[in-house]
Amino acid sequence: MQPKWMFGVLLSCGLGILSLSTYSQIIELDGSPFATQNAPMPEYIRRPAEKVIIVNPAEHVWGAYSANGKLIRWGIATAGADFCRDMQGSCRTKTGVFRIYSAGSDNCVSNQFPLGVGGASMPYCMYFNGSQALHGSNEVEYENSSHGCVRMHVDDAKWLRYHFVEAPNAANQYRGTQVIIQSY
Repeated sequence: MQPKWMFGVLLSCGLGILSLSTYSQIIELDGSPFATQNAPMPEYIRRPAEKVIIVNPAEHVWGAYSANGKLIRWGIATAGADFCRDMQGSCRTKTGVFRIYSAGSDNCVSNQFPLGVGGASMPYCMYFNGSQALHGSNEVEYENSSHGCVRMHVDDAKWLRYHFVEAPNAANQYRGTQVIIQSY
């Protein structure tokens, strides 16, 4: 399969050369912090037969895998905290296998948080379990400090939302993209 378009960019950032290539809406960054080779996520997983997003709260990372099991893109993830003071309890992201059931734009906001008023920004929200969603944030850390959602960089959430995730529709038999939240 020939790429629809390809271009390269050279940057001097201490990490070598950055090259960007797109193959039918799938973007791979090589030589960047998000290169798939030597990423903190496995470069390949057993063929899932469908696209899947895996979140590893213990390592604070997420990965998007193609249907043939190849890691396409990864990034930093901030999952739910062990304890949230305002809720007086655990806010951990529920572990297990889920599906995206709703996906929004850059205008997504929380109906729940901050507690009592709502309105917290959740750009490119992709709900997978009740009120838990994957979404963009400017508060992405190598620790689990959210109220249960999985925060990622806004650009990563936008890419997932518009170039990877499928919300339920007739074409996918109303089964949105699979999301696996691994153990803490």
